[in-house]
Amino acid sequence: MDALLSGLRAVAEPTRLRILALCAHAELSVTELVSILGQSQPRVSRHLKLMVEAGVLERNREGARAFYRPAERGALSDMVQSLVALVPAEDPAVLDDLMRLDGIREDRAERASRYFQANAARWEELRGLYVDDDVVDERLLAALKEEPGGDLLDIGTGTGRVLEMAADHVRSAVGIDNARPMLEIARTNLDKAGFRHCQVRLADMYRLPFPAERFDAVTINMVLHYAEAPGALLAEVARVLKPGGRLIVVDFAPHELVELRDDHEHRWLGFEEAEIARIAAHAGLTLEPTVSVEGEPLTVCLWRARRAPAARIAAAS
Repeated sequence: MDALLSGLRAVAEPTRLRILALCAHAELSVTELVSILGQSQPRVSRHLKLMVEAGVLERNREGARAFYRPAERGALSDMVQSLVALVPAEDPAVLDDLMRLDGIREDRAERASRYFQANAARWEELRGLYVDDDVVDERLLAALKEEPGGDLLDIGTGTGRVLEMAADHVRSAVGIDNARPMLEIARTNLDKAGFRHCQVRLADMYRLPFPAERFDAVTINMVLHYAEAPGALLAEVARVLKPGGRLIVVDFAPHELVELRDDHEHRWLGFEEAEIARIAAHAGLTLEPTVSVEGEPLTVCLWRARRAPAARIAAAS
């Protein structure tokens, strides 16, 4: 009862209700909310602090910035969704806020477009070395659809491609990356598609900002060859997987294109299945049958591994 009353008090003020409605439409930073609301940063920050403390909003830090969205987990998530639905869409203040939000979205899209254009040549050069992305995406999506409806974590999400593909087949999805410009692109893409149950965060893949046993599935799509410590990464993945949860890794089979180390910062020139099995087992994961997509000169593999079910974990402990 106390938590409910605290949550209701936290939104029982016009500006805070407007903030809640805005954050339900898009994950927003303090600066963006200041621009939309036309109020001072200290005032907006104070509202946000109270709403986060009450459990009405979630705060995701991204370096010096933080982004806010309505609480999706916890005791107040249902109340928050009900309140958002009750905000009158025809209210003049709400209409003005949403019009300014459109301007924020346009600014984001422009920044994302500039970054993508500046780096597109390097990405296209790499894509030309292996099978078409659409073929790989089909295999990855098929693997996710085998057990739909859970909570997904995508590590090294980049432009949010995996989140967009999986959005219709998961309950919720979070993508993490350590590159802010890529997150800007991903956030813009998810916003355009209207996937409000998907979000992105700035995070270190070796120190995931999530509690143990948080996700039903984790994807690592074309990221493992950049990892300095693949074993440490898979151990961290195992920590956040629920018992019986799945890891899906998409990456290159062994190859001899040493120029990828210099030109594209690859740490590893592909992976043997035996090596993936070894580091997965060390992390407490069991490797399942591998799917290979032949390409020239690079072959892409899809490795699936699973954390033991709860009963087996309890028996082993």
